[in-house]
Amino acid sequence: MTQRIEKHGLQVAPELANFIEEQALPGSGVTSDDFWKGFSDLAHDLAPKNTALLARREELQNKIDQWHIARRDQAHDPDAYHEFLRDIGYLVPEGDAFEIETTKIDPEIATVAGPQLVVPITNARFALNAANARWGSLYDAFYGTDAMGSRPAPGGYDRGRGARVVARARVFLDDTFPIEGASHADARRYHVEKGALLVDDKPLADPAQFAGYVGRAKAPDAVLLVNNGLHVELVFDRAHNIGARDQAGLADVRIESAVSAIMDCEDSVACVDAEDKVLAYGNWLGLMKGDLAETFEKGGKSVTRALAEDRVFTGPDGAEKVLKGRALMLVRNVGHLMTNPAVLLRDGAEVYEGLMDAMVTMLIAKHDLAREGGNSVAGSVYVVKPKMHGPEEVAFADEIFTRVEAALGMERYTVKLGIMDEERRTSVNLKECIRAAKHRVAFINTGFLDRTGDEIHTSMEAGPFSRKDFIKRKGWITAYENQNVDIGLECGLRGRAQIGKGMWAKPDDMADLLEQKIEHPRAGANCAWVPSPTAATLHALHYHKVNVAAVQEKLQAGGKRAYVTALLDIPLAAYRRWDRDQIIREVENNAQGILGYVVRWVDQGVGCSKVPDLNGVGLMEDRATCRISAQHIANWLHHGVVSEADVVEVFRRMAEVVDEQNAGDPLYQPMAPGFNGIAYGAALDLVLKGRDQPSGYTEPVLHRSRLEWKAA
Repeated sequence: MTQRIEKHGLQVAPELANFIEEQALPGSGVTSDDFWKGFSDLAHDLAPKNTALLARREELQNKIDQWHIARRDQAHDPDAYHEFLRDIGYLVPEGDAFEIETTKIDPEIATVAGPQLVVPITNARFALNAANARWGSLYDAFYGTDAMGSRPAPGGYDRGRGARVVARARVFLDDTFPIEGASHADARRYHVEKGALLVDDKPLADPAQFAGYVGRAKAPDAVLLVNNGLHVELVFDRAHNIGARDQAGLADVRIESAVSAIMDCEDSVACVDAEDKVLAYGNWLGLMKGDLAETFEKGGKSVTRALAEDRVFTGPDGAEKVLKGRALMLVRNVGHLMTNPAVLLRDGAEVYEGLMDAMVTMLIAKHDLAREGGNSVAGSVYVVKPKMHGPEEVAFADEIFTRVEAALGMERYTVKLGIMDEERRTSVNLKECIRAAKHRVAFINTGFLDRTGDEIHTSMEAGPFSRKDFIKRKGWITAYENQNVDIGLECGLRGRAQIGKGMWAKPDDMADLLEQKIEHPRAGANCAWVPSPTAATLHALHYHKVNVAAVQEKLQAGGKRAYVTALLDIPLAAYRRWDRDQIIREVENNAQGILGYVVRWVDQGVGCSKVPDLNGVGLMEDRATCRISAQHIANWLHHGVVSEADVVEVFRRMAEVVDEQNAGDPLYQPMAPGFNGIAYGAALDLVLKGRDQPSGYTEPVLHRSRLEWKAA
C-alpha cells in the first residue's frame, strides 16, 4: 500500500492529498495549513456525533421491530402505533408556525420553475451535457424520440417526420405565445419595431412575452420569448436545411430546459476510495473554475465539449440582455452513513464520507464564488444532502456546514441546503426538519424510490408488503407527495426555494413523460427530476402550460395539508391472493434489476445504469431502485412468501438473462455458469442479508464488493 501523507492528524491517501494541494487549494484563498487543520478538527470532533446519530437510527429500528413482532398475530392498530412512535421519539412534536430565513438565493432556485437534471459527477462528458442543458432544441427532442407517438426510422433525414416536428412546434408556439388574430403556422416574417415584436405586422396577444432578439431588428437572426419565467428562442436561418424550407426561415425552436442540475457524488456514482473521489472532486473543480472540458470521438471525428457561454440578446428597450447559457449547478454530497478509506483518523478509523465531501466540495466551490459570471450570481453554494433521518440529522448537517464555512473563511450561511425528503423519519417530521436548517434551506424534494425502500425496511416485521406496482397505488404515497408541497409552502418556501419531485425512470419513453410528468407542476412542484437533456427540453413544455407560482399561491391560500397519519399507513399486502407464478414473476423482476445494476457497479464502477427489464424496457437503475428491489425480496423471504431456495434459483436464471442482455459489452464479465463472481455474490447478499443492512441501504455491500474487485 502506498504510504499515506500525514496532515494534522489525518492519514491521507496520496492521490487525494496531492489533488487538494496542487489543484483545489491554489486560487481558493485558503492556505494549506488552514484547510487541513479545519478538516482534521471537523473529522475528529464530529465523528462521535455522527456515530451516535447512526446508533439512534438502529435503536429506533429495533424498537419498531419489537413492537411489530409482539403484535404479529393481531390486527394493526394505527392509533396505538402512532402513540408508540411518539413515545420513542420517532415522531417529534410539531412546533409553532415559522418561515425559512434563507437569503442570497439565485432565481433558478427561488422564482424560476423548471426541470432539474441529476447527473453522475464522475463522468465529465455527462456533467458537461447537464450543465449545458440549460438550452435544448425542441425540434431535436421531437424528432429523435417517441414524443410524437413513434420513433424515427433508421437511416437519413425523414422530411415527412421533419414536417410533423415543425407543425408540432408551431402548435406549441400558438398555445404559449399566441399572435393577435393569426397563427405561427402561417407566419412569414418576424421583425421588431419600436421595441415590439410583430409577426406579419401582427403583435403578440401579450406583447410582454417578447424578451429580445439577435441581429437586425427588421430581420432578426433570433427572437427571444418568455412565459412563466422560462425563455424560448426562435432561430432563423434560411441557409439551414430546415430554415430553407420554412416560409419564415425558422430553423429551430430552442427551449430553456434544465434550469438547474445536480452534480451527484452520491447515488449515481460508484466512489469507494481516494482514486474515485479524486475523479469526482476533479470534475466538480473544473465546473466551479469554468474550465472543465472533455474530448471524445463522435461520428468518426474528435469533439471537445466545454461549458457553454452565456447568451446575449438585445432587449425590447435596446439594451443588452444576457441570459445564462448553463444550468445552475448544485452538488449532492453523500449522506451520514458511509465512511471512506481515502482518509484515516488518528485512531485508524475511516473518515465519514459526508464530512469529507462537505469540506472538499465547499473548498472547490470557493473558486466559483471568487469569479465573475460563474455558477451563482447570488454568491451561494447549493448542497443537496440525501438520506437524513429526522430533525436531529438535519441539524447535524447544519452544524457541519457552519464548521466548514468557518474553516474555509466563508460567510455564514453561504452554503444552502437541499433536504431530500426520502426517509420516513424525515417525511413524518418534515416541518421540524426544515426548521432545523431554516437559515439554509433552499430545496426539499420527494424521493419515492428511497422512501419506498425505507418504508419496507422500517416496517419489515409488520408483515409481507404488496407487490411493487401495488405499493405505488396505496394512499401513503399520495399523502407523502402532497405533504411535501403543503409543508414546504407552510414554511415559506414559495418564492425562496425549490419544492421538487422525483425522477422520470424511463429515459426512452418521452411520450409517456409528456403525458404523465405534467402532474408534478400541477401539484405545485417548481422543479422535478429528469434523466437527460432531451427529457429536460420536453418536460420544460409542462412549465409553460402550468404556472407553478399561481398553483402554489392557490394551494397556500387553501390552507389544507396531508396529515402524518396517512404517511404511516404501511403498504402491506391486505389480501395475499397470489399464485406461485405471480410470486416468482415478482421476484424475477426484482432480481433481474438488482443483477443488471450490481454487476456494472461492482465490475465496472458504473453508479447509474439504464437496465432493460424483462420486457426490454430500459429503466434507470441506481442505488435507490436497487434498495427497493432488495428490500422487497428480503421482506417476502423473511415472511415466507418465497423460500431461500426459490430466491437462489431465480437469481441464477436472471443472471443468465442479464449476461445475454450485456453480450455486446466487451468489458462485461458473465456471471453464469459459475455464479461465483464478486458481483453476483454482492447481488445475492443484498437480498439474503437485506434485513440486516442499516436502514436497508445497499452501500455497505456495494462498497465492500467494489473494493474487493479493485483489490483483485
